[in-house]
Amino acid sequence: MPELSRFFGIVVMMYARDHSPPHFHARYGEHEALIDIESTEVLRGTLPRRAMQMVEEWTELHRQDLRAAWDALSQGVVPAQIEPLD
Repeated sequence: MPELSRFFGIVVMMYARDHSPPHFHARYGEHEALIDIESTEVLRGTLPRRAMQMVEEWTELHRQDLRAAWDALSQGVVPAQIEPLD
């Protein structure tokens, strides 16, 4: 599972050939959530409120990069790293 970004203790990853809808995994400590790229809706799991707020902000900034990463993985290509949240 490629790591796409890491910021403030949050690790963002995607699995190759993962199920639709396009989403990513965000891990913070022992917490993990699957997050829809388009809506930023949590599909499964939980993150602490502050971590989720940072993930939402980061997603808004990098939605196009996340779409490109999803497309790359679906074609068997390792996606590019995505800039962390500053």
